[in-house]
Amino acid sequence: MNGTNTPSLLPLPKALIIPNLPPNLGTIACTAYALLYILMEPFAGSILAPALVGATAFANHLTKTYGRTTNYWAIGIHIVCWLAQFIGHGVFERRAPALIDNLVQALFLAPFFVWMEILFFFGYRPELKKRLDGAVEKEIARFKSKQTTNFG
Repeated sequence: MNGTNTPSLLPLPKALIIPNLPPNLGTIACTAYALLYILMEPFAGSILAPALVGATAFANHLTKTYGRTTNYWAIGIHIVCWLAQFIGHGVFERRAPALIDNLVQALFLAPFFVWMEILFFFGYRPELKKRLDGAVEKEIARFKSKQTTNFG
């Protein structure tokens, strides 16, 4: 949401500017996310891209319409969500969230992983789900063995 507060970063003629999608930091970040998600998994990324663009257009609209009030709400929601994530990881998983280990993974890959989990729930690419589940199980086992050697 804060990226929508930036001015247009690319000088474009009015004819090339899409309403609620000026070339500000928010729109550019959305475009980068959408393109990289499409490159990682073309079908899943192509389904997610319009949702990302729509959410960015809505964020730009809210910022343009309500100004600082939008920022206060966005910051408050972000704080609550991050606190819930840290509490959830600590209470239910007994481990730190990915943010602690890898910032790129937490901010870029984790949202796409959640999207893939939603698609897997509906039967998308079961062979990929099986491979990813196996990799996740190995990572959990590695984490537990490391935790045991550190504290055991």
